[in-house]
Amino acid sequence: MKSNFISIAIIVFGFLFISCSNSENPNDYGRLKVQLTDAPFPHDLVAEANVTIFKVDARYKGDVALDMQAMDSTDVLIETDQGNPFVVLMENEVQVNLLELTNGITTTLVDTDVPVGSYDLIRVYVKGINVVLTDGTVFNLDVPSGAQSGIKVFIKPGLIVNGGLSSDLLLDFDVSKSFVQKSGGFNFKPVIKASNLSTAGTLMGTVTAMEQDALEGIEGAQVAVFIADTLNTTTFSDIDGGYMLMGLEAGSYRVEVEKDGYSMQTVDDIQINAANKTTQDFELVLEE
Repeated sequence: MKSNFISIAIIVFGFLFISCSNSENPNDYGRLKVQLTDAPFPHDLVAEANVTIFKVDARYKGDVALDMQAMDSTDVLIETDQGNPFVVLMENEVQVNLLELTNGITTTLVDTDVPVGSYDLIRVYVKGINVVLTDGTVFNLDVPSGAQSGIKVFIKPGLIVNGGLSSDLLLDFDVSKSFVQKSGGFNFKPVIKASNLSTAGTLMGTVTAMEQDALEGIEGAQVAVFIADTLNTTTFSDIDGGYMLMGLEAGSYRVEVEKDGYSMQTVDDIQINAANKTTQDFELVLEE
C-alpha cells in the first residue's frame, strides 16, 4: 500500500506495568505494563506529530476473588461511569512526538498496581494535538472527545491480570488514519488498537540491497503486512534498513516490501507466534 502525503503508519499507544501491591494479600494485585509506539513514515514533509496524554484508565470487569467492596477499601482510585468501574492508571501529563516511536521504540505511560481480574477497555485522554511540518509550520488540531470522555480502546480478548504476575498491553496509535490531511491542514480522528502482548507476537528484520558488491541497508522501504488479503499494518525501514512490527496476533501473514526503484518482494505464510519474535529479512533488487 502506497502512503499518501502523510502516510503515518503505526505500531502504537502505550506500555503500562502493574506491580505487586503492598497490601496484606499480594495476590490481589498484578503488574500491568502499557507501551506507546508508532510506526514510521516518510519524514520529507512532516517533522512532528505531537499529543499530550494526561490521563489513562481501564474498565474493570470483575474477579470472583475480589469484589467491588474490597476494591473500595484499597488505595486504588476507582471511578464509576454508567455503572462500570474504571481503575485510574495515570493522571499526569506525558508529551509525546509519535514520530519518534518507530520500529519497536516505545514509551512507558504508567507503572502502577491494579486489582487482579479482567479489563476490556482502555480510555486515553489527550490534548495539545499538533502537526509540525519540516518548514516549521504548525497545525494545532481539535480533539473531538479525547479530552472529555477519553479515546476508547477496546481490548479483545480482554486482558487478564493475575496476582503477582505481569501483563503487557500495547496501544498502537495509527497515525496515518488519525491525522487526516484536509485543505489547509489536518483533522484529528484518533484510531488506536490494543494488543495483548501475551497473545501477540513481533515481526522484525532487515531490508537490504546489493550496492557495489556488498549488501547495504535500505532506508524508507515500506513493509506491508497482510492477513487473508486484508492489510493489517505497515511500517518503513530505518536508516540501517531495520524494521519492527509489534502487536501482531498469532497466525500466518503475507508481507510485501517495496521502494521506488526496486522490484517489490513478497513472502507468504510468515508465521507469528504469541509472545515471540519472528525474523524475516528482505533483499531488494533494482528494477531494470
